[in-house]
Amino acid sequence: MAGEKNLTRLIQEMEPSLEPGAFVFCTVPANFDLQNRAVVATFMEKEGKTLVLAQREADQLGLAYEMTMAWITLNVHSALEAVGLTAAVANALAAKNISCNVIAGYYHDHIFIPQSDADLALQTLLALSKA
Repeated sequence: MAGEKNLTRLIQEMEPSLEPGAFVFCTVPANFDLQNRAVVATFMEKEGKTLVLAQREADQLGLAYEMTMAWITLNVHSALEAVGLTAAVANALAAKNISCNVIAGYYHDHIFIPQSDADLALQTLLALSKA
């Protein structure tokens, strides 16, 4: 099933939803033993492996992190080659002084924002989808 490419439709149909819990970004060596912990995402960088995982999992593993984040999923199936959705979301959040980190999965885009900004970020994205 092909994802949506039309930016107007992507924004109108994004249906942002707040995932439960608090999440963190950590970095570990490439060979770090996760002890079968659930991880939301990983990305290998030359400096080490970046992990995105629930705060409780990071705490249990004794991992350091700088901040807790909330996770918003955009529930529209966006095509990997779609143009502009990340920019539109980032611009809307930046206008409210909310930082964001975007991870694109095969089906959906996932936005990580400071935990303290979760409600405002969700309301901002809901308003963007109705504009």
